[in-house]
Amino acid sequence: MSVGLENNLLIAMPSVKDPNFDGTVTYVCKHDEKGAMGIIINRPLKMRVSEIFNQLSFETIDNKHAEQLVLGGGPIQQEMGFVLHQSNENYDKTLNPSDLGIKVTISQDILSSMAQGKGPQTSLVALGYAGWDPGQLEAELTDNTWLSVPANPVILFDTPFDKRREAAAALLGIKISQLSAYAGHA
Repeated sequence: MSVGLENNLLIAMPSVKDPNFDGTVTYVCKHDEKGAMGIIINRPLKMRVSEIFNQLSFETIDNKHAEQLVLGGGPIQQEMGFVLHQSNENYDKTLNPSDLGIKVTISQDILSSMAQGKGPQTSLVALGYAGWDPGQLEAELTDNTWLSVPANPVILFDTPFDKRREAAAALLGIKISQLSAYAGHA
């Protein structure tokens, strides 16, 4: 089995009609022989990070982290929080799939730090994740469900949510609006 899509962005093709993934861009945090895990990066919820701080009873200093929108990271374990970030700090339960310094943390210590106005300078907070069984993601790529492109921190952290899909596709020299919902195999 081919592995190694960690630190890539998956761009849903126009043919994807599953409401969980239609129009999404997903950051792949982990991909190995056991399957794959990713966080959708362009689905903001009607919830701010300050609401998570309040739910966790964290004393909050008014800061940029508190005002960020929370993302719907995927259909699996939507009650679980994930923080994508770039940071030199060490937090419990952190995955470091990127040579670009992009990390994924699931422990509350990062959220506590963020509530205090500290923590990573760049971050995204998401609830839930996307997951694939062994070989499933590879099959979906073969079926033209996704385009794959190396992750770019500017797209992850600086590009407006509604522009991320177009920006990711542009890295491949593609305009999403010009793609067909029909795919063939040569």
